[in-house]
Amino acid sequence: MSGAEKGSGSTKTPADFLKSIRGRPVVVKLNSGVDYRGILACLDGYMNIAMEQTEEYVNGQLKNKYGDAFIRGNNVLYISTSKRTLAEGA
Repeated sequence: MSGAEKGSGSTKTPADFLKSIRGRPVVVKLNSGVDYRGILACLDGYMNIAMEQTEEYVNGQLKNKYGDAFIRGNNVLYISTSKRTLAEGA
């Protein structure tokens, strides 16, 4: 980090992003290419993820719906916010 980055009060860290999306719809992409979409309940420092109202997508096709799901962090490629609302998904 440069001195300018450290002194800037507006710099957001990945941890800030993850805290801000708790309770919101997210897409979790796994290393295998499978997507899980649902509400981010919580996550830890190892990127272990707990989700609610989870849907599993393979090649863009809905394959399964789960109530609650736990994803082990070493399988996670990325987490992104979802533009989809729960009302649209129901």
